[in-house]
Amino acid sequence: MNVISFRLKPKTIFGIILAITGIAVLFISFASKNLPDSKSAAAVVSASTDEERRAFLESYGWELSAECEERELTIPEKWNDVYSSYNEVQLNQGFDLSEYKGKRVTLYTYNVTNYEDESVGIVADMLVCDGRLIGGDICNTSAKDGFLVGFNGE
Repeated sequence: MNVISFRLKPKTIFGIILAITGIAVLFISFASKNLPDSKSAAAVVSASTDEERRAFLESYGWELSAECEERELTIPEKWNDVYSSYNEVQLNQGFDLSEYKGKRVTLYTYNVTNYEDESVGIVADMLVCDGRLIGGDICNTSAKDGFLVGFNGE
């Protein structure tokens, strides 16, 4: 039976520990930057088809009428207070329209049929760019009782 033994100097042990610690820090740093967080996860929702858009809204419990209105618009380069406030709603649900300033997007509007007060016109607006959902809202279109909230109704 052969026994192999070796002796390490304290400086060598310290160097090995330091190298392992450095590798661990690099790994953790890389992993934390590349893991999806709750805010960025919303930005990768595919919305290229009517079925995908409806499935997304229905996942929040919204029931929709059969018709869908579609129109093209451009996100302005310079924002006023209204656009800044609207983007705050988007940021709260994981989207950021500032990345799309000056770009053409498609606005899809669905009538929501199961809102608590069905006598008012509640719609779901979805902003889509290159087949990806980039923002949207649930809102009351009446001037008297108007409101605008995120997809979750808050």
